[in-house]
Amino acid sequence: VQLQASGGGLVQAGGSLRLSCAASGSIFAINAMGWYRQAPGKQRELVASITSGGSTNYADSVKGRYTIARDNTKKMVYLQMNSLRPEDTAVYYCNLRGTEYGSTFPATYWGQGTQVTVSS
Repeated sequence: VQLQASGGGLVQAGGSLRLSCAASGSIFAINAMGWYRQAPGKQRELVASITSGGSTNYADSVKGRYTIARDNTKKMVYLQMNSLRPEDTAVYYCNLRGTEYGSTFPATYWGQGTQVTVSS
């Protein structure tokens, strides 16, 4: 299973970005997809997640500013980020929890990360 993230970049405070992540490979069941981020010197943290049924979860720091969505048919997850702040600067990683063909149990997969930089 491979995850390809895109959409990062440099934006001024108050601006918006949209991240996309495409999953490919031999996966037949996706439980949840999400986004994590890691700022320099900090631990990776959950930003937002969405289950196959559409239930969402957000970090308190992004509630009301970020929106996660997914397209089950295309195996994609999106993160719309509005009202960006300098403290949102981090590498954003796409995450998937799912089961591959031939496997019994789900596993967790990570994308390569995309840099988001918010200038003040």
